Formats: sequence, C-alpha cells, structure tokens
Amino acid sequence: MPQGKPEHVPEDGLTTKQRRTLPLTVVHTGHGKGKTTAAFGLALRAWNAGWPIGVFQFVKSAKWKIGEEPVFKTLGALHEQTGQGGPVAWHKMGEGWSWIQRDLHTDPDLQAENARAGWEQIKRDLAGETYKLYLLDEFTYPMKWGWVDVDDVVATLKDRPGTQHVVITGRDAAPALVEYADLVTEMTKVKHPMDAGRKGQRGIEW
Repeated sequence: MPQGKPEHVPEDGLTTKQRRTLPLTVVHTGHGKGKTTAAFGLALRAWNAGWPIGVFQFVKSAKWKIGEEPVFKTLGALHEQTGQGGPVAWHKMGEGWSWIQRDLHTDPDLQAENARAGWEQIKRDLAGETYKLYLLDEFTYPMKWGWVDVDDVVATLKDRPGTQHVVITGRDAAPALVEYADLVTEMTKVKHPMDAGRKGQRGIEW
C-alpha cells in the first residue's frame, strides 16, 4: 500500500468513505512474541478516538496479570471522570467472568463451559452493539481445543451489525477464521531471550 493507497479498488458500489468505515476483523497469530502487545496498541488508538472498548481475556488463571490491565482500567476511570477517551470494560475468564454469579473458575473441568459462557456474552454484546472495539485475547485457544465452535464464531462475526471492530489474538488461528478476517498478522519468532535461558521480565512480558 504505497502512500496509504489500496492497490485494488473493488467494484462494490461503495464510496471511499463507506469502504474506509467498514468493520474489521483482525487476527494476531503465530508463535512469535507480540500478538497481545500489538492488539493493545491498537486499543490505545481506539480509546483515544473515544470508542467504547470491551476486553475479554480467555486465560485460565486469575493469577495471570498483565501490565495493560491496570493501564486500561485507569483509562476507563479517566473517561468516567473527565469524558476523555472512551469507556473500557475488562472481563477475564480466569476470574469467572464479571457477569456470572456461580463460581465456574474454581473447577478446572468447567473451563470449557467458562469459555463458552464468555463467547455467548460476546455474541450478546455484538448483537446489542455494546462496544466499538472488541479485544478477544487468547481466543484462538478455545476454538483450537473445541470449546467454542469456529463456524459459529465466523458466522457471528459475518452477521454482526454496525461498525464493530474485533481483534482476536493467540497461536494457531483456525484456517476458517484466517480466511474470513480482513487483517491477519502472523508473528514469527526469530530470536527470544528464553532461548538463552532468560525468563520473562516485568515491564516487558507483563
């Protein structure tokens, strides 16, 4: 895309402005580092644009803390206090999801049910146009493990109303999802400090 211009303009009857505002499905996959980091960088732009943001972390453990969580919660609070940026909602599967009263996350055998519950809430939010940007972190894994049906995900994303953007991160994205998505980036590892026996660092990995 030299100078930001598309190499091909489809004959779809849309104006340049209409085509520019079409909703995007973005997938960050691959075995390299940086999938979630890139997704949250995009979310920062969305917050600055004033978009409502919904973060859904499909992680198993409530102990998994990432550095972006307090940052985005602070940005959400700043929006509530000053109107700057956009509202932020943060939901984590490892904490049993914020809308579920029963304690699903304490039983490892219920992880699949917990993942499905998260996806069903996302479907409700998409139908209600709750957010402008959805960040589904580590969501490729519930699909890979068969907890969430890939065809249902693709069909739901195809039929979502409005101009809601969806970003999905995680390794081994399903081929059907990759084929459907508008933007797919595969992170390829060339080198990593762990190869030299160095563990993750605060401020770099979390």
